[in-house]
Amino acid sequence: MVRHFLDIHRLEAAELRAILDDAHARKAARKGWTQGRPDADAPGEDRVLAMIFEKNSTRTRFSFDAAIRQLGGSSIIATAADMQLGRGEPVEDTARVLSRMVDAVMIRANDHEDVERFARVSTVPVINGLTDRSHPCQILADLQTIEEHSGPIAGKTIAWIGDGNNVCHSFMHAAPKFGFHLNVACPAEYHPDLRDLAKGANAVTLTSDPREAVKGADVVVTDTWVSMGDQDYEARLAAFESYSVDEALMALADPDAVFLHCLPAHRGEEVTDAVIDGPRSLVWDEAENRIHAQKAVLAWCFAG
Repeated sequence: MVRHFLDIHRLEAAELRAILDDAHARKAARKGWTQGRPDADAPGEDRVLAMIFEKNSTRTRFSFDAAIRQLGGSSIIATAADMQLGRGEPVEDTARVLSRMVDAVMIRANDHEDVERFARVSTVPVINGLTDRSHPCQILADLQTIEEHSGPIAGKTIAWIGDGNNVCHSFMHAAPKFGFHLNVACPAEYHPDLRDLAKGANAVTLTSDPREAVKGADVVVTDTWVSMGDQDYEARLAAFESYSVDEALMALADPDAVFLHCLPAHRGEEVTDAVIDGPRSLVWDEAENRIHAQKAVLAWCFAG
């Protein structure tokens, strides 16, 4: 059976734990190496990864390209505008063609359903690099970062502050799988999708009060208030005004709490300079760990 990585909630907890452990191991094994040197086991040797981008990207593009190279493989990168997808070719037809040309496909898409349609007919692994619904690769990198600095994620409390968006959804998917609790604080009109909230089961608490969510938390996470494609910029700024993560809000968290942001950050909006550049911020480790988490995902896919 082809192994796709579309959403965290689709995988068993043991599989997810194994992927995260592999990410830790691969990073540790590379200490002191140059970025272009392949991993010792090179599970991607002679394999080609296709990367399709409907949305702009910095971290996803560079980290997946670095990841497949470090696994011993290579990549082909295209935007939807470069392909017949941009002229209306059915997603399924593109999937059938690429399945005969590459060994795996990563898609950063506008519509989550398009990635699911692609995976249904693809005969090679398909990886969700971000959709409007979820961002599973980001969450694995986040959990890797937390465990590097604070020990096992199980039993910890993560506070999500701001928009109930795709990254928030994937955190909710991960909470019951990895055994942490997630407090989500957002305005009522920007709450997460209730279908995704249900996947978090009893591991997620929803509130409109950021102070309540952060109190005693081990990790504080936020994201931009206005994502690509959002048209209600002014309304969002007004709704999220009291959700900015500043030093006063961080002071309510556990004294050893850390701060995460998937980037890019709008400094002065969802987070202040003092927090993102401060000693509790792990955002640069978090960005680097995209490479290692995605290597582990690719290796898992190839092993299927």
